[in-house]
Amino acid sequence: MNIKENVINELCSRWPNIDRDVICQSLEVPKDKNMGDYAFPCFKLAKTLHKAPNLIAADLEKELEGSMMFDQKQAVGPYLNFFINKEWIAAHVLGQVQKAAEEGKPFGSSDQGAGKTVVLDYSSINVAKPFHIGHLRTTAIGNSLTRIYNFMGYHTVSMNYLGDWGTQFGKMIVAFRKWGDEVEVKKSGIRYLVQLYVKFHQEAEKDDSLNEEARLAFKSMEEGDEEALALWRRFVDISLQDVQKVYQMLDVHFDSYKGEGFFWDKTQPIIDELQEKGLLKDSQGAKIVDLSDDDMPPCLILKKDGSTLYATRDLASAQWRWDTYHFYKAVYITGMEQSLHFAQWFRVMEKLGRPWAKDLVHVPYGLISLEDGHMSTREGKVIWLEDLLKEAVSKVKDIMMEKNPGLENMDEVSQKVGVGAVVFHDLYNSRIKEETFSWDNVLNFDGETGPYVQYTFARAMSVLRKARDQGIDVDGDLNGVAMDCLTDSYAQDVIKLIDGFQDKVQEALDKYEPYFVARYAVALAEAFNRFYHEDAILSADEKTRDARLVLTRTAAGVLKEALYLVGVSAPEKM
Repeated sequence: MNIKENVINELCSRWPNIDRDVICQSLEVPKDKNMGDYAFPCFKLAKTLHKAPNLIAADLEKELEGSMMFDQKQAVGPYLNFFINKEWIAAHVLGQVQKAAEEGKPFGSSDQGAGKTVVLDYSSINVAKPFHIGHLRTTAIGNSLTRIYNFMGYHTVSMNYLGDWGTQFGKMIVAFRKWGDEVEVKKSGIRYLVQLYVKFHQEAEKDDSLNEEARLAFKSMEEGDEEALALWRRFVDISLQDVQKVYQMLDVHFDSYKGEGFFWDKTQPIIDELQEKGLLKDSQGAKIVDLSDDDMPPCLILKKDGSTLYATRDLASAQWRWDTYHFYKAVYITGMEQSLHFAQWFRVMEKLGRPWAKDLVHVPYGLISLEDGHMSTREGKVIWLEDLLKEAVSKVKDIMMEKNPGLENMDEVSQKVGVGAVVFHDLYNSRIKEETFSWDNVLNFDGETGPYVQYTFARAMSVLRKARDQGIDVDGDLNGVAMDCLTDSYAQDVIKLIDGFQDKVQEALDKYEPYFVARYAVALAEAFNRFYHEDAILSADEKTRDARLVLTRTAAGVLKEALYLVGVSAPEKM
């Protein structure tokens, strides 16, 4: 239990005549720290107790006499303010961390998800198109949420639902047949395929018949034409080989790469069921599900030529995922511009009578645009994610060569810090926020950044290494640790933030918002740095030194865990 839960329990034991829910809902943290750690407003009790709130506050203060948890209690008008005993806070929080370690669990983790499977669909790159900075957000959010779900005890299945089917592959087939060069394919891989895709659109602007040729090429794929399918498989293989380099840099892993192409031949049962239940309607030669009663445009199921669409394949994919995993939730992390698409096919699943349709969750995010407008693959206006990550790593290495030229494993540390800077920057704000890409912003390592948190972790680890070099035991339990040496404001700020770690992780999970953990990591890093600068650690007297080393070790462990949860590594030396 965290501090607040313990306070609530203490108040409930002292105030048995007050409903627990009232205590939980009323307890608040004063804006002014000098007023107390917590305050209890008594307005709600006036009606039931038939007494003025200020008199109730005075009575409640008397009932807390003798409590070891509180240092000071003071009725101030209708409020009862109280400070918690600082030694109790230190002992409780550090004790909770030790207990978690003894149980072999990361501090702040939970078993709330035991027996529940969450399927997360993210990254979902388009085959034969660039893995660009626009894909960073879905990949970073999805990877972080996967780690957070695992941390809270859920079983996760991470799916990279490849965009490997659709008319664009008809375009790629036509482009490859007309202009493909085997030497360039072997030399440049996916970057050459993107050049062909851009060339197709340039030529199609001059000759519209190319678009019809592409439509027929895709239709031949859906009809099983082996030559077309062989080209398609080759595009998929080339793309996956290329993107694996980026996933390796990001330390992102998937349980499944089953994309749209896996489900195109599994759509017929869904189509037949829609037809049997009278949900499939004709619309100018196409097949739709009418959603006018839900104030939505119709969901298009089949084109005029009978070929499937994104929604058709999403329906088949969701059914397969339910049949395979019986998920507690299926979470889809895509751009905000797809919100209507997901709302439509989620509703179609409800109309089909799937009780698990309520467990389909769309997690939208704001798009990243370039300073001169939106990215466009067909126009060749993109920034490759691999190039961005390499640029960040290169910049970090330059900085480290200047500041710490003798650093061991320079290349490895530079990669962790450079990649971490890009990922942390992307997750530091709410996912809904749209962003204009700027090299200067992404590669700025000052202030509230991933490298700042990483450096703070490395600083704490450096203190612990120096202590070990002096023969000091920094890995023992809390036996004999003087909690009265951790009662100053700098130590207490760190301890209280450590206490709030699980709450922030839970908030990130409940709201599908990793930025709660990213911002928590910065807050803890700032608090630890104040503690480090204001409270002597290794030069303090032995009793104080040992207590502060325990706090340093604990803060380092929580910082490392917080960084991990947002997909960022924690190098021990920088």
